[in-house]
Amino acid sequence: MLTSSQRAAHKAQTPLVIWFTGVSGAGKSTIAALVEQALHAQGKHTYTLDADIARGGLNRDLGFTKGDRQENVRRLAECARLMVDAGLIVLVTSISPYASSRHAARDLFAPEQFIEVFVDTPIAVAQQRDPKGLYARYAQGQISQLSGLDAPYERPAQAELWLDTTQLDASQCAQRVLAHVVVGAI
Repeated sequence: MLTSSQRAAHKAQTPLVIWFTGVSGAGKSTIAALVEQALHAQGKHTYTLDADIARGGLNRDLGFTKGDRQENVRRLAECARLMVDAGLIVLVTSISPYASSRHAARDLFAPEQFIEVFVDTPIAVAQQRDPKGLYARYAQGQISQLSGLDAPYERPAQAELWLDTTQLDASQCAQRVLAHVVVGAI
């Protein structure tokens, strides 16, 4: 069986996870897509694990209780761990509202393999953006348990990178991530 080091060497890159967290509408997926495009242009082997997409398949049996949200993050982290073992650079986009779940995800990786990126956006700004219409549906009483409103969102205390989207646009945020992440050849 090949080792993770052999797989990484074959891809000539250092595998890692870039974990984007923030409320719905913060810009996690948009920023991650820009980062992935830039890494791909550099010849890097990447994959984006988007929590919204995972909820349509891998995590379709989960709801939005605290336990289900924690299980959602656990499954994403386990998938990311397998992909890192395969030598990939994995971009995870997930609200991941609980600090304990983010810490548990981090614990699956060596310290240099996990970068937490807090996409910080005030709820009022996220409500204005509302790309998925969740805040509008919440306001109409059609849904509940929206992180940051009637469900908790525990802001990261020590993320490796903090992006204030009221000060930076998505492209500038992506550039900050790329400047922070060293994904050279091993």
